[in-house]
Amino acid sequence: MSLALRPLSAIRPYTPPAGDPGFGVYVHWPFCAAKCPYCDFNSHVRHEPVDQARYVAAFRRELAEQARRTGAETVTSIFLGGGTPSLMEPATVGAILDEIASLWSVADGAEITLEANPSSVEATRFRGYRAAGVNRVSLGVQALNDQDLRRLGRLHDVDQALGAIGLAREIFPRLSFDLIYARPGQGVADWEAELAQAIGLAADHLSLYQLTIEEGTAFHALHKAGKLKVPDGELSAELYEATQAITRAHGLPAYEISNHAVPGAESRHNLTYWRYGLYAGVGPGAHARLPGPDGARHAVSNEKHPETWLRMVEDWDAGFVEDVPLEAQEQADELMLMGLRLVEGMDLKRWRELSGRDLDAETVRELAGHGMVERLGPDRIRATPTGMLVLDAVVADLA
Repeated sequence: MSLALRPLSAIRPYTPPAGDPGFGVYVHWPFCAAKCPYCDFNSHVRHEPVDQARYVAAFRRELAEQARRTGAETVTSIFLGGGTPSLMEPATVGAILDEIASLWSVADGAEITLEANPSSVEATRFRGYRAAGVNRVSLGVQALNDQDLRRLGRLHDVDQALGAIGLAREIFPRLSFDLIYARPGQGVADWEAELAQAIGLAADHLSLYQLTIEEGTAFHALHKAGKLKVPDGELSAELYEATQAITRAHGLPAYEISNHAVPGAESRHNLTYWRYGLYAGVGPGAHARLPGPDGARHAVSNEKHPETWLRMVEDWDAGFVEDVPLEAQEQADELMLMGLRLVEGMDLKRWRELSGRDLDAETVRELAGHGMVERLGPDRIRATPTGMLVLDAVVADLA
């Protein structure tokens, strides 16, 4: 059955049984209208029209190859990310979703998300995505003032962002949008006012990311040359703490370091990652965690260059450049790295099953004594709000 014809519930999205992280499918559309100066994602600008029909055929071939690897799974979430997936025609989205539905069982009420930029939003396209089966949209708003939008290299202005939010709330059952904070020159009071405005616009989910200077980006070059100044560590921590307090007070508490939701409206797809579930990943630069013929979980990643990936799939049915089995300890480390991002914490029983050992008791006591971690019963541990600020160090100590 076409996903466009399946019943989609915004009120009661499908939730796997307790302890089951679900199974997701990620589809990467790598093309953007422009490259943002802070972005290190696999995104590419093309000045000629993209042959969408050819890419659909390649997505179908790679999806079929990964379905062969996974066997019979029930898809609980699909995420179309990028890049800018809202540059796809609705027919392209529909064809990809229908192929997924033909290869796997898709749960009724499965979460189906599409990322969109306000500059590429218009009503006809949004209604086309909804008709194709998309029931959640994630908008890359990033800022709610025009000066900072220009600094961030965004192609939209605030009026376009507000229009896109309003249109998305009208058409889709669920909406999330992204904001970046700790921007150059931004103080705590500025961010508090902007965040209060965002909460007034939000439906049930916000993704709030601290600006990070990533190597290889235009911002990295400017920062290295001393031409771009960002908030120092102390101010960044104050901005983070203000973010947690304001969202909690308004009923959108953090459930992950950078993600906030009305309880029950968390991103099903991202929870599958953070709870360390299996997922397929297709398209240029996509990653996946798939079962291998050896019975082990495999880390799979694709060729990043779109046209090279396209030729690889046309020749060999897949664009893999890495397909490696993960040792049990590597899986345990990944489980910890992902699980400690969550407010619900990490399942210690599963960590022990993978690693064959307990966490070092003395290290746990020391971290707990410094207010970095806390136990939630005998089989769960989480990072505290203080520990979240230095999570990489906490994970390194525990692992």
